[in-house]
Order: sequence, then structure tokens, then C-alpha cells
Amino acid sequence: MADLLMKMPIPYEPKRTNRFILRFDSTLGINEWFVETSGRPSIDINPVAIPFLNTETYVAGRFKWNPINVKFRDPIGPSATQALMEWVRLHAESVTGRMGYAAGYKKNVDLEMLDPTGVVVEKWILERTMITKSSWDQLNYGQDSLAGIEVTFQMDRCILVY
Repeated sequence: MADLLMKMPIPYEPKRTNRFILRFDSTLGINEWFVETSGRPSIDINPVAIPFLNTETYVAGRFKWNPINVKFRDPIGPSATQALMEWVRLHAESVTGRMGYAAGYKKNVDLEMLDPTGVVVEKWILERTMITKSSWDQLNYGQDSLAGIEVTFQMDRCILVY
């Protein structure tokens, strides 16, 4: 065990879960500081079996990027509800029932992890991201907690830039 610890570099600095920024397309009006929590990309790769005699071997089949859940704070002004609802309306307009074009509602989102000085040390580009679920927090007269919004994003592709 001691040998394992000796191989760790002395100036080791881990990435921290509270050092991140989610950057949205500027046309959406969603501020980075609205974000309270965010998931990171995850991928599922389908194993394809190749049967032979009494056994199987596997190769990689189709893959898909899993949705990411993001929790937003909801300030009075500027309103996170209003900004997110404008993006939702690009997908589907509840008043008229019309749907939007994917070219209009799919936007790129950048997920950046930072070092202690604020320098980006990990950057993901979530390409052609769309909203698949929006949920506004339950209201309660007996609590004084902050109001929030939970949103699920589905991306076509995630690119780890560095």
C-alpha cells in the first residue's frame, strides 16, 4: 500500500465538483450563474455478441450519449424561468401547439471544469443539445428554500476537447 502512495505525484491537485461552468448559446439569455448543479457526460456502448460454438465474444455496437440533468436557481430578475421557457418554446409552443425545427432549438452547450485559479482544465462541447424535460420546484409555505428548475438535456454528441 505504501508503494502505491509513493507513485502519486507530490503536487497532485484533483478536479473538484464545485468548479465548473455551463455556458449556453448567447441567443438564449441563460446566465452561467443560474446553474446550481450539473451532470457530466456519460455514454452507453451496446455490446454485440458474436456466437461461436459454446461461447461468445463481443464487439462494440451502437452507442448513445445519455441525458444530463441540470438544476437551475430561479432569481426574480433576470428570470431563469423566462430564459428557459423561451428555449422550450423553440421546441414546442404550448399556446399554438406548433413545433419548432431542430435547427432552431438544438444548441451547443459548453461544460468547463476549472482549476483553483479559474483556468479551464476540462472542456466538453455538448453538440446539438435539446431540452427533453423541464420541472419547476414544488412551492411550500412552510419552507424558505430557494426556488429552482430541473432540466434534462439530450445531446446528439459530446466532444471532450481537453
